[in-house]
Amino acid sequence: MRIEPCYFCSSPCYPGHGITFVRNDCKIFKFCRSKCHKNFKKKRNPRKVRWTKAFRKSHGKELAVDPSFEFEKRRDAPERYDRELTATTLRAMKRVAQIQAKRQKRFYEKRMAGRKALEKKRDRMEIKKSISLVAPALAHKEATQENVKAAISVAERAKQIAARDRTRRRPVGDAAAASAGAGAGAGAGAGTGAGA
Repeated sequence: MRIEPCYFCSSPCYPGHGITFVRNDCKIFKFCRSKCHKNFKKKRNPRKVRWTKAFRKSHGKELAVDPSFEFEKRRDAPERYDRELTATTLRAMKRVAQIQAKRQKRFYEKRMAGRKALEKKRDRMEIKKSISLVAPALAHKEATQENVKAAISVAERAKQIAARDRTRRRPVGDAAAASAGAGAGAGAGAGTGAGA
């Protein structure tokens, strides 16, 4: 079973999935889903549609030139089946996929290297341009923060007062409990003596 790439977006078309279109000149077009098929029928160029692999490669967003892509080329020459050759090919396919992933990652990191500085510069320019919108919101935020700080200080003061009141009451309660316990013990002793 062969996994064909979609003619329009280049994503994989698995066996039994997608749409196959055969033109009058016997050229076969495979599409992964109806979205790609409809775009093809509308005669759209895949290199101008932003979500396709062709667009991403032609606009420098993905790795376009690499020696590892030679392995993916279609070879229609029939090969005599050889078990060892098949096993070696499968191992090589996994290794090539790893190499490609590593190179794609390196390419992406290189492409995004100056991105953060550019975004920061763009944000600063945006704030400078529309400071009139930001200033009232900032003043409102500062007022809100002051209100929150005041509420927190009031809550902390209330906790301190409650804790101080508890510490003052505790000795009185402990003394009363101790005297009640002593009285109960004396009463129990008298009761046993009278009963004997």
